[in-house]
Amino acid sequence: MSVTSGRSRALLALRLSTTAMLFANGIGIGSWAAAIPRLKSMLALSSAQLSLVLLAMALGATLIMPLAGMLIPRLGGSGLALRRGAILFGLTFCLPGFAPSLPILVAFAFLLGAFNGVMEISMNAHATSVERQWGVAIMSSFHGAWSCGGLLGATLGGTLIDSGMAVSWQLVVSGVLIVAVTSAAAPLIGTGEVAQERKAAFAWPERKLIGLCAIALLSMLMEGAIADWSAVYLNAVSGLTVAMAASGYALFALAMLLGRFSGDHVVRRIGRGQVILLGAVVAGAGIVLTTALPSPVTAIAGFCLIGLGLSNMVPAIFSAAAAMSASPALGISMAATVGYAGFLLGPPLIGAVSSFTGMRGGFVVLIGAMAIIVIIAAATRVRSGTPR
Repeated sequence: MSVTSGRSRALLALRLSTTAMLFANGIGIGSWAAAIPRLKSMLALSSAQLSLVLLAMALGATLIMPLAGMLIPRLGGSGLALRRGAILFGLTFCLPGFAPSLPILVAFAFLLGAFNGVMEISMNAHATSVERQWGVAIMSSFHGAWSCGGLLGATLGGTLIDSGMAVSWQLVVSGVLIVAVTSAAAPLIGTGEVAQERKAAFAWPERKLIGLCAIALLSMLMEGAIADWSAVYLNAVSGLTVAMAASGYALFALAMLLGRFSGDHVVRRIGRGQVILLGAVVAGAGIVLTTALPSPVTAIAGFCLIGLGLSNMVPAIFSAAAAMSASPALGISMAATVGYAGFLLGPPLIGAVSSFTGMRGGFVVLIGAMAIIVIIAAATRVRSGTPR
């Protein structure tokens, strides 16, 4: 939007800087997805041992996320919390590649998850504040920037691995890039709305939001599982090289990117409830294709369908939670905390199941998750209005 349409240059700068923060976080998640197979081989980890690493990252995030809403006002607002969390996330991102043993890698993963949790909650709280000031739904575009960062991170990671670079330095390059982007955006990020964020401290979901929070949990569980296991799946099941296997997450992120940049228009056309329901159906079809026909072409096509289906589910969930809750900030805080718990707990769950059933058996769990979402979405009325 231009200044002539009633929005100030300061608000435009705020939107762009917030977009840059989500972009930087996406770089980290994409780079991490590309690095996982190399970390696995570097320390000769089994699927069960790798699941411990992913579980440590999940625990770090899920322990800090319920506290993040209370920390934000103490740190001076979502903007200031986001600046600090982003820098710490970028610096910690460099550590896992230098882990000499499984216990050290688990500890580094825990720290990385904790700082990612602070960044996730603060950047979504800040994006919500910007959306309210902007006056129309723009959450899909913020998450589109995150997906764009994920695409870049996965592509960069795969390219560096293909060039023969050690995983330690691949993660250092990504960490430096995260710090550079967030440092450039930090001066324009603002402080956020401290008074409203005090309401966003963790609380158990309101009764009318339980179904929506369950959808957030399961949809982000699938997103997290694809982020961390897509490259391993394509390497182990589809027979692609480690470098080529990174293309699975890259194309998943590309499909999600395309879906999200058209998402605000789609939501206005068919409503948030239909976006969630149809997204679950498309994502479910993608995971069925990937597990039933795991050849490289069909598996990657399945990952693209998953990305397209999931692309607008989380933005729609966040905006619906804002519309349905007594407080928009509180609604998003509840949905985000439960959702990101699923995002980070999904990978170790898939790893644990895969250690008993194999990778394809682990991915079957995701089919069940999508089926449950379809049932809940069909039975739950989701408000489709623009977030307040």
